[in-house]
Amino acid sequence: MSQIKLSNYYIKNIVKLALNEDLYPSGDITSNLVKNSKIIKVKLISNQPAIIAGLEFAKQTFKLIDSKIKFIIKKKEGSLVKKNDLIATVEGKAENILIGERVALNFMSHISGIATKTNQFVKLVNKKCKICCTRKTIPTLRVIQKYAVKLGGGLNHRFNLSDEFLIKDNHIASSDIRALVSLAIKSKKGKKITVEIDNLNQLKKIIGLRFNTVLFDNMNNKTLRAGVKIAKKYYETEASGNVNLKSVKKIAATGVDRISVGSITHSAPAVDLKLEI
Repeated sequence: MSQIKLSNYYIKNIVKLALNEDLYPSGDITSNLVKNSKIIKVKLISNQPAIIAGLEFAKQTFKLIDSKIKFIIKKKEGSLVKKNDLIATVEGKAENILIGERVALNFMSHISGIATKTNQFVKLVNKKCKICCTRKTIPTLRVIQKYAVKLGGGLNHRFNLSDEFLIKDNHIASSDIRALVSLAIKSKKGKKITVEIDNLNQLKKIIGLRFNTVLFDNMNNKTLRAGVKIAKKYYETEASGNVNLKSVKKIAATGVDRISVGSITHSAPAVDLKLEI
């Protein structure tokens, strides 16, 4: 899988884009009413239990607006916080803090939300079963979202289409499953190969071919258990398809090695955070 790089350079540039989105073309015309000479100290507080994340994005937000703003982190990135916990303090000119407030909170709320939801799934499955994210991410924000998944205790699936072969239902519908897998094996050049199946007949057609992972898609637990029993001697096993917090524990109990969950990136609720003067 392509290595996720969450460097200071990346953080700075994506925060610049966010600030430009918020301030173009005339800046914060409301906060400009506040006397900029006034120094204030505000508290960054969580309104709910959560895995807190995105602190460097918040810090960079205020730094780009005013390098003299002091952003003092009180909780470690990726740590569990309780309701009303103090996460950080921000001290500086009132106008400049107010300008950056929403961008800083937006980054943290979103990243923390994904980490928190991922962690909820992770806690429900046994240690042998891993929770994975998918490519169901917001365009241009995949690096951030997959970073958040790792903070929550999950694993990253392939980052993009170049990382590994993933032969899915529409590929199979357009061709022959065994022929596709055979072609992938011939041209893999060190890349991993995952084959998605939605019935055991498909599995029987490819069993014994030299690839890495069988992805069981939208199967009931009885069929999934039978499939895992057949495949586990040869391949890593994965389950996917409308996985939720109510169903994930029983899916893990089938013996599958990992479970991919699209909702941890595409619909994780934002964590409720606030800046309090």
